[in-house]
Amino acid sequence: MSLADLSVNFFVALFALIDPVGNVPVFAAATVGATAAGRRRLALYIALFSLVFLALFYFAGLQILQFFGVSMAAFRIAGGILLFIMGLDMARNDFTTRFADVSESGPQSTGVYARERFERLVVPFAMPLLIGPGAISTVVIYAAEAKPFGLAGFAAGVGVIAAISFTILAAFWLTGLISRALGRIGMTIVVRVLGLILCAMAVQFVIVGIGAATHDLVRHDAVVPYAVKK
Repeated sequence: MSLADLSVNFFVALFALIDPVGNVPVFAAATVGATAAGRRRLALYIALFSLVFLALFYFAGLQILQFFGVSMAAFRIAGGILLFIMGLDMARNDFTTRFADVSESGPQSTGVYARERFERLVVPFAMPLLIGPGAISTVVIYAAEAKPFGLAGFAAGVGVIAAISFTILAAFWLTGLISRALGRIGMTIVVRVLGLILCAMAVQFVIVGIGAATHDLVRHDAVVPYAVKK
């Protein structure tokens, strides 16, 4: 797999897992009554949190696994199971009203509102809904995939994480526009389609993990389904 293919796969996996567009209605429900400036400031805090937290695990995740004596094959399988459960939940259930009861109204300055609401939403909205075990697993797995590419691989991974953080910021800044454009039915479709994609990626993670942990138990074309033929 080339570095470009790795970067694209990493971006798609994180985007499907974090689902910025699908979480727009959740963000809207959690910020009912907020001013446009307050909503934008809160979106910036959440995006920066995502960038720092994911980058930390991208650089230190492998060392954490080594400390606990966990192999990458085992982590792939565990991460795939978590991704599948989350993707199945996305495909079957409605996330759009889960955090509606978090919202509260009242006259507050933009900075105060954003700080107080971020403290309320960092758990469970920023983590684990946006950045949960599945996202962390994905970051660690792709960090291992990027390691053979050296500095260029790590730079590409950080670029992908920064791009994902920007999509979170952009989607939440455009909350009103996206909600009106897609409507409730459209939002539900986006969430469920991304959930299906996530389930498929999760199964692939498990297949690769089993292939790495066993000898000739899994066919090579199942582990690397779209390898470039030379």
